[in-house]
Amino acid sequence: MTPLLTQQWNSPLGPMILAASDLGLCGVWFEGQKHGPSVERMRGWTSVTGHSLLQDASAQLQAYFAGDLKRFDLPLDLSAGTTFQQSVWRALLHIPSGHSQSYGDLARHLNNPKAVRAVGAAVGRNPVSIIVPCHRILGGGGQLTGYAGGLWRKQALLKIEGHPIALPTTVALFPE
Repeated sequence: MTPLLTQQWNSPLGPMILAASDLGLCGVWFEGQKHGPSVERMRGWTSVTGHSLLQDASAQLQAYFAGDLKRFDLPLDLSAGTTFQQSVWRALLHIPSGHSQSYGDLARHLNNPKAVRAVGAAVGRNPVSIIVPCHRILGGGGQLTGYAGGLWRKQALLKIEGHPIALPTTVALFPE
């Protein structure tokens, strides 16, 4: 396997790591997020500047955070996941900006209604945060539930997208 090319990008929600393979964008993680790449795993990766796909990803993320982009247009490499995980991640790509689904809805969409927990585990291990919009998955009653990058970031992403969910006022969207 070819070593991954990486670049750091400072988002409005904190530093991020972007990674690309020969096939496409394969990683977008907030620094330190749950299920993100470990230091050991990243040792064989090459940090670059000026890589066209990583520059495109940075530019599209910037436009997204500015509220000017609703749908990303980037080649993706989701091959790091199992066949089931990849099917979940591909299904996430069909949830439009400003909308959401429950874990149960997603399991039913995948014709596997009893796999709610497995769907949840796959959503949580999504390696391409924001671009593969796992933040658009909510609990069965529409409640905010887990996000590998932190629940406050999930709230902020939904707010950027104009999601109608009522955000609790007790959680700072952009903590210091």
